[in-house]
Amino acid sequence: MPTRESPTLRRRRLAQQLRTLRDQADMKSAEVAARLEWAPSKLTRMERNEGKRYDVNDIALLCEIYGTDDRLRDHLMQLARDGRKRGWWDPYDKMLSEATTTFIGLEAEAASVLVFEPLTVPGLLQTEDYAHAVMRASAANLSEEQIQTRIDVRMRRQKALYEDPPLEVFAVLDEGVLRRQVGGPEVMRAQREHLRRVAELSNVTVQVIPFDAGAHPGMSSSFNILQFPEPGDLDAVFTDLVAGEMFIEESAEVKRYHAAFLNLVGAAASPANTLDILTDR
Repeated sequence: MPTRESPTLRRRRLAQQLRTLRDQADMKSAEVAARLEWAPSKLTRMERNEGKRYDVNDIALLCEIYGTDDRLRDHLMQLARDGRKRGWWDPYDKMLSEATTTFIGLEAEAASVLVFEPLTVPGLLQTEDYAHAVMRASAANLSEEQIQTRIDVRMRRQKALYEDPPLEVFAVLDEGVLRRQVGGPEVMRAQREHLRRVAELSNVTVQVIPFDAGAHPGMSSSFNILQFPEPGDLDAVFTDLVAGEMFIEESAEVKRYHAAFLNLVGAAASPANTLDILTDR
């Protein structure tokens, strides 16, 4: 039994299936809402996965209208039950943005994540000291306690690399990430050594774009592409921009990020040569 399960993914999966069922039934959302005597916005919110709880009885009523068989109805009702569970990240809801908590919730059961970082080591691969130095510099308005709580969240995310099944990580970094003295020489030395160790895991691939590769298509922002084990679960992108975080699910936009990641992989040194770069101090 997999240990990596996410109520966030269950809710997302349920919302997608509800939209599909209504489309297959060739019904407008207003028509369905009227038949159930619901406010018109209720079904819209459910299909957009807005909110954190689905009522199992509501799912049963929708299945009756859409004419689903017993097996599918039971499956959807179980998704609703699973979606009501609490993830380990729920206690941190108030201190993290909605986009961030959604990303963490989906990452918790993703099969793989494609990561590009031009400025910092990806959170999944950071040491605690490095994470502290990054957060202290970028969140000067936070107390030491608040910073430590965010670091705890980041360290907890890293458990996914060692759970069953493990999260697969394909990370491309700009060489500047390795040369910037975040936290000082000792912190960076430990961070590079940690990168070398995790890069030897069978589920982690690290590639570095060397300085001599010149300009590349990822110089403007970092991004993460989440991929899921079930074919029906669509890929999603999380970006961290100066203006704030964004969570992207629109298919055409996600494809653009996939194309950009492939270009970045093409510009990067091979995993073997990357180990040499990590060793070069």
